[in-house]
Amino acid sequence: MENDAKKLKDELRDCSVFLLGKAYQRAHGEFKKLLEPFGLTNLQHLVVEAILHEPGLTAGELGRVLILDKATLSGVIQRLEESGWLEKRTDGGDGRVQRLYPLGKSHEIAEEMAKSRKSFDKSFLKGLSPEERSILKRLLKELVW
Repeated sequence: MENDAKKLKDELRDCSVFLLGKAYQRAHGEFKKLLEPFGLTNLQHLVVEAILHEPGLTAGELGRVLILDKATLSGVIQRLEESGWLEKRTDGGDGRVQRLYPLGKSHEIAEEMAKSRKSFDKSFLKGLSPEERSILKRLLKELVW
């Protein structure tokens, strides 16, 4: 019975879904702490950085860039708009289209936030060689896209 339990434990711990989930939990939790001073969640941070990088995206365009569905994104955009991080503006050529633009609050922390993200990314993978980091990112991209 004890051998069966150990075998199951080892098998589960070798499961790709388990490993990816645990890696996500660790990265998400640590990055969440890093974002606390900015008052943003992980997902809100991604939206703000994307809009800072490319102001004027529509929600649909942003969703394609960040690989997020409309239902998830609409709530995030609404909260960011309500809290003064971004605004929606009607497209001059088509009044039905709403474009997203960062507000002053976003611009104020843009550089520090990007620096924090890059630093975290580097430190999170510090136990890996440059080649291993490159391989890991390539494999993760293949899984995502």
